Amino acid sequence: MDNLKLELKTKIIETLNLEDLSVEEIADNDPLFGDGLGLDSIDALELIVLMDKDYGIKLTDPKEGKSIFQSIQTMATYIEQNRTK
Repeated sequence: MDNLKLELKTKIIETLNLEDLSVEEIADNDPLFGDGLGLDSIDALELIVLMDKDYGIKLTDPKEGKSIFQSIQTMATYIEQNRTK
């Protein structure tokens, strides 16, 4: 799972154009929204696209996304359990 978390951090930095951040600066349990990375609703849409494109996971319920996108750890756990790619 450590490789998946590293991969997610890299993809989030690239997809959301967070060039001022490095992979090492993102802790596995840092909140992605609010006081953590400070992501917003547009970023959430980008993460939904990333999950579909890279892991074959289609998220349709916004409440489900809210719990999945809490941190890198929660994303990695969900992907491990639900990926089709």
